[in-house]
Amino acid sequence: MSLLTVLIPVYKPGEKFGELLDRIYDQTVVPDRVLLLWTIPSDSDENAEKEYSKKYKNRNTDIVYIMQKDFDHGGTRKYGMSLVDTDYAVCMTQDAVPADNKLFEELINAFNSNSYDNSCEENDKIKIAAVYARQLPRENAAPVERITRDFNYPDKIRIQNKSTIGQYGIKAYFCSDVCAMYKLEYYRQTGGFVDKTIFNEDMIMAASLIGLGYTVIYAPDAIVIHSHHYTYRQQYKRNFDNAVSHRQYAEVFDSVPPEGEGIRLVKETMKRLVKMGKIYMLPDLVIQSAFKYLGYRSGMKYDKMSYKKIMKKTMNRGYFDYMLKPDNDMK
Repeated sequence: MSLLTVLIPVYKPGEKFGELLDRIYDQTVVPDRVLLLWTIPSDSDENAEKEYSKKYKNRNTDIVYIMQKDFDHGGTRKYGMSLVDTDYAVCMTQDAVPADNKLFEELINAFNSNSYDNSCEENDKIKIAAVYARQLPRENAAPVERITRDFNYPDKIRIQNKSTIGQYGIKAYFCSDVCAMYKLEYYRQTGGFVDKTIFNEDMIMAASLIGLGYTVIYAPDAIVIHSHHYTYRQQYKRNFDNAVSHRQYAEVFDSVPPEGEGIRLVKETMKRLVKMGKIYMLPDLVIQSAFKYLGYRSGMKYDKMSYKKIMKKTMNRGYFDYMLKPDNDMK
């Protein structure tokens, strides 16, 4: 068996997508295969889209086509993983760029638990099933986004397993398919990614791996550049979808102690903005936080809403259009 496959869901990529592939092939550990899970937009010409995608295909890059109506954050990745025949697979997104040429090397090294210098009392006994990378913001990222990345992706390792759930709460299940490496032997024991989810397929997988007794590692030395700039409305919709995921997989998200991560993030952001002399940004932070909170609260009640109302609130309209197949009381 070969060592490494990289899976990337692709949707309407820009010209910079080619730069991402160049960075991937410039790694010290070069993947044996890059698999592009190419979503064909419902409003596009299928043949033209396939012809355009061929510019990215080479002897190490394969393309699998998926119609937009069939795309799912969990199901599409599950299908892609079923095509993998290497020891490890890295799930990435098309907007995450390796910060250097040692990304995959650092991820693979992290599977060697001895590299953590006895940071876990039973370090030599843990079985590592997944490792995810640190995300640093882009150069043009706003201060609040930079603080958020620092909060979620600090410079210290995190060892997540059954013994650390009490310490980390919901962060014990944290993982990000923006850049996460999975050991296929252990991944397959879970049955794979869930078939249908609007969000959080990575955290659901992490919970499954931890439930089987495995460990998930956050490796801050493996770094990708990735950040967003969301409007207030986009923040609302993103957190609406996040709550939908939490409701649909309550058996996962209700099983970890609530630690008030959102409140801690707001407090930390306020403190750092003041320290940076950017007090004028506090009102914007309050408004952003309000939209996130209201979106999440609304999403927790999605099953009481009409289909039409949901479509106004979600960032992933296709999920409700094609995946949930709303029944009569949600039309």
